[in-house]
Amino acid sequence: MEKTMPIEGKFELMALPYAPEALEPVISANTLAFHHGKHLAAYVNNLNAALPGSGFEDMPLEDVVLKAEGGMLNNAGQILNHNLYFGQFCAPKADNAPTGALAQAIDDAFGSFDAFKEAFAKAGATLFGSGWAWLSADGDGKLVITQEPNAANPVQRGLRPLMTMDVWEHAYYLDYQNRRPDHLAALWQIINWDVVAARYQG
Repeated sequence: MEKTMPIEGKFELMALPYAPEALEPVISANTLAFHHGKHLAAYVNNLNAALPGSGFEDMPLEDVVLKAEGGMLNNAGQILNHNLYFGQFCAPKADNAPTGALAQAIDDAFGSFDAFKEAFAKAGATLFGSGWAWLSADGDGKLVITQEPNAANPVQRGLRPLMTMDVWEHAYYLDYQNRRPDHLAALWQIINWDVVAARYQG
């Protein structure tokens, strides 16, 4: 069973919408225990500790990400990023792919689902250091891929984040060591396209 740090304050550690072993072998229960139960829990605790007297006490998380700076932004950004990340997964599926309006939007923006996967994987594999690769929608619903360093989130660009791959080493090192491209390639099996489609439909 995953062991998490105790959380006190306004923001709470999100509950995983699946069992810790549900994503294996793509992401192990051991990785989830550290990534969700320790790394994300630490960001939540750090943000809660920084809130008193900050002027951000009553703001929702996304507003903190848009307005904060420094350590508060880093912790708020990582909470938002991880909430979207952990919320987008399901048990591994063969030939896992989007359908409906999202699939059409991907074809319109990138030419095909395979071309999209190639472009997205390249964004994740070539991001220097720590950060995130994102699929987002702009104000017109057009899909774009961005690389966001460290704790940055596409909302800071005026985009609506739909799907992400975490390329901080703690997201994959226990399972894949330094083989980031292998980790990114495996993640396609566990993307819950129904969740991503719901985010796209807004």
